[in-house]
Amino acid sequence: MSIIVTGTIDFDPAKKDLAIEAVTACMAATRAEDGNEAYTFSLDVEAPARFHVTEQWADQAAIDLHMATPHLAALMGQMGELGVTAVSLTQWTGATASKLM
Repeated sequence: MSIIVTGTIDFDPAKKDLAIEAVTACMAATRAEDGNEAYTFSLDVEAPARFHVTEQWADQAAIDLHMATPHLAALMGQMGELGVTAVSLTQWTGATASKLM
């Protein structure tokens, strides 16, 4: 059963380009991790410095390993200089997937 993480991170609009670089580097490294099934940051079209976060993991062990990676630590270390103003992430477990389209 996969574990899903969803949420948002709001950055300083003046630092949006730097935020794009930082999250893109983290996405590339994370997608190569064992147990990662999906990992995406996407910009909100109505709030231009808000990123929507969508993650899918094989199990909790994969998430635990991800939380200790150097690339996630690097991103977390950049949050202050990128002017993060809000973060909201939720982990979802126990859902059954069914294709909509």
